[in-house]
Amino acid sequence: MRVLVLSQYFWPETFGINDLVKTLAEKGIDIDVLTGKPNYPEGSIYAGYRAWGCQTEQRHGVTVYRVPLVPRGARKALRLAINYLSFIVSGLIFAPWLLRKRKYSIIFVYAPSPILQVIPALFLGWLKGCPVIVWVQDLWPDTLEPTGYVRNPHVIRLLGLVVRFIYRHTDLLLVQSRAFVAWVARLAPGKRIEYYPNSVDPIFCNPPDVELPEVSGLTGGFSVLFAGNVGTLQAVHVIVEAASLLKDHPDIRFVVMGQGSRWAWMREEVDVRGLKNVYLPGRFPMEAMPGLIQQASVLLVTLLDQPIFAATVPNKMQAYMAAGKPILACLNGEGARIVIEADAGLAASAEDARGLADAVLCLYRMPPQERERLGSNGRRYYEEHFDHDMLADELIQHFRAVSQSAKNQ
Repeated sequence: MRVLVLSQYFWPETFGINDLVKTLAEKGIDIDVLTGKPNYPEGSIYAGYRAWGCQTEQRHGVTVYRVPLVPRGARKALRLAINYLSFIVSGLIFAPWLLRKRKYSIIFVYAPSPILQVIPALFLGWLKGCPVIVWVQDLWPDTLEPTGYVRNPHVIRLLGLVVRFIYRHTDLLLVQSRAFVAWVARLAPGKRIEYYPNSVDPIFCNPPDVELPEVSGLTGGFSVLFAGNVGTLQAVHVIVEAASLLKDHPDIRFVVMGQGSRWAWMREEVDVRGLKNVYLPGRFPMEAMPGLIQQASVLLVTLLDQPIFAATVPNKMQAYMAAGKPILACLNGEGARIVIEADAGLAASAEDARGLADAVLCLYRMPPQERERLGSNGRRYYEEHFDHDMLADELIQHFRAVSQSAKNQ
């Protein structure tokens, strides 16, 4: 079976699709990847790549085809829209030529924002006569207004029509959260929708023995680690507010590891408020992250207080559970439900700085063996519900079922 994985984001950008592609290839699936030029989250093209022209490379036995795109740049809606559109246009123009001699059983789309990246996949599916499976990571167009990128109701309505078109012409819709099913069904009446959660590389359970960089604030006290994109959706202002409330507890440190559109704002706020308990070390290589996460006392996940995000399970949730560390979930809905159901940590309402500060203090004062119990519960829940190898096998079953169904039509 040969599968084309289409994603605007791929290695060296740090997305879950990287580990999944590697595992599928190890399980004998012949995979090609169609993607853009890496520029997330900083907004500039990574060293070793160029914005224009097509590039081809090999990674873990997988051929990666890269089409040109305009990098995201700074946090501006127009520049981001151009970035999205450039990948769609490049996919429509260059991908048919790049893949002209390749035949596929399935086209599989990893679809965080923008869902519009499915458009080139649908065109390729039509050209090559193969079905298209879409793995929905974000709920478009509902997610756009709360993040502030699009507020015009006419534009949102138009995007809703485009999303309906995409869903209608897809052979199978997979959703990363159980709560997504009802949202997606509104725009995809009659379509088959299956719950298929995210996972992470097994090394988050057993980090490799590699030399780790020293990260200020992470060791030697009680560290609350936030790892990942530092953006609007993550409501990182609640971290600053909670840190302000806890500034008289010098042993408690907030470490925000990552980059994104709100990182510079956080740095400025930390300086203005004179916060000595917030550390912003930036991004680290993905290979170092499992080991660095193990050094934290507890792990923090945050989201905006919006109904749409109550349906979301942040991608970092599975990595946190696999690490076997207590989790602080400052969010609503499905993500908080999972933490509580697993008895893997504590939850506070989204954007509730006082609630987050109180939860930090509760874990800080908790006996170490009780924190270890919470972490072990999270690891157990991960193994039962999010095991990487198990979910890769499940996806292969979806591939085979959709491919066989297409042949029988």
